[in-house]
Amino acid sequence: MTGEEHRPRSRLGEITEAADRALRSLPVMEEGAPHGPRPPARRVNADPDTVERDLIKLVLTIVELLRQLMERQALRRVEAGDLTEEQEERLGMTLMILHDRMNELCARYDLSMSDLNLDLGPLGTLLPPPE
Repeated sequence: MTGEEHRPRSRLGEITEAADRALRSLPVMEEGAPHGPRPPARRVNADPDTVERDLIKLVLTIVELLRQLMERQALRRVEAGDLTEEQEERLGMTLMILHDRMNELCARYDLSMSDLNLDLGPLGTLLPPPE
């Protein structure tokens, strides 16, 4: 045995191998299936060099989804007259600041807001198209 075989694997390497084994064990859809053959699924890229950026992308995607949901809820409340003028002002300012921070974080990690819109296959995209 060589020295490499005795060297302990890193935890990330173990996770990468486990993810690869799990993905390989998934069943492949047959061509005779009711909806026809599916395009090959995108594999999880557990590259140690991009894992931080990919994790940030996922977190920012979730934050952006929540930001958009909060914005819609705020608009409904404003239209329904549930908020005072001061509350409307504070809510609007908060949402604008959050949007600015999202843009700053995207720029820091070389992401665009469109990068956060995950493709969910037949369901479409996660986030609605920009208005």
